[in-house]
Amino acid sequence: NSATFWSTTGMFPQEFIIGFPKCVRISKVAIQCYLVRTLRIERSVAKDPVGFEHCIEKDLEHTEGQLQTEEFALPDFQATYLRFIIKSAFDHFVSVHRVMAEGT
Repeated sequence: NSATFWSTTGMFPQEFIIGFPKCVRISKVAIQCYLVRTLRIERSVAKDPVGFEHCIEKDLEHTEGQLQTEEFALPDFQATYLRFIIKSAFDHFVSVHRVMAEGT
């Protein structure tokens, strides 16, 4: 729903985990967010959300007054869970508006 979003509580790092019903192959992840400075994505292939391993970390560009949109190509990538860690921000609070994963 484009009218809803997840907002941080003001301290960093902040994180959220997205789980899939089973281990899936992901080719691309896209995120729309606001005021995120440094984003890290980790994955787990375990049955439970444990044993995460680092996949990508990126400093995002500041886009005053508009959403940041970032895409990450993930060739030959499998995951049961994705953990998104917002390590730092351009303000005290940030928001995440959409996360999309493409694959099979």
